[in-house]
Amino acid sequence: MIKVLIIEDDIIIRKNVVHFLSSQDYINVFGEFSSIENFNASVCEKEISPDVVLLDIVLPGLSGIEGIRFIKDRYPKTLILMFSVMDDGFSIFRSLCEGAIGYITKEFTMESLRDALIDVYEGRGSMSPSIARKVAEYFHPKKKLSESLTTREVDVVNGILEGLSYKLLASKLEISIDTVRKHIKNIYRKLQINSKSQLMSQYFNN
Repeated sequence: MIKVLIIEDDIIIRKNVVHFLSSQDYINVFGEFSSIENFNASVCEKEISPDVVLLDIVLPGLSGIEGIRFIKDRYPKTLILMFSVMDDGFSIFRSLCEGAIGYITKEFTMESLRDALIDVYEGRGSMSPSIARKVAEYFHPKKKLSESLTTREVDVVNGILEGLSYKLLASKLEISIDTVRKHIKNIYRKLQINSKSQLMSQYFNN
């Protein structure tokens, strides 16, 4: 029996999902909440240990992405399946980096949602085709973004997207931190951006 907990603020979506999953013999929906804060209040009252949390991103209060670490800190063995209308690469990337195992959009059938939960529970992870494509694009830099950059600048961009600090990036590329800063300044100028978040957004949405 898969113990499932749902955190979703849209009551119609939540109730429909709960109704369907509860009709499955091998799924036990034993909790539903409209926010991370409501979930927090409940776990303070009683100990629960869900197998899988179905987690929305856009929530009142803490976002679902912020809630991933909160859930994982308390329940390290709990698996998290993101469930969102958002399909931009940055949201996907952040969710997976924080510890989500799967990510599906709300353009789904109840059967596909059920199958995704089973996949996550059985350790396979789960992503809808469009999400998998965006993840693949992260590991294969797009020509459009990099065509105006030098080979070394592309190396710096890849290091930034991997989450490396300036110090680690300098060490990896065997250059000084000052040189890393100069490359980043040139990258931002060429791409007409001024922050890491804009770089990631431009990368994923090109």
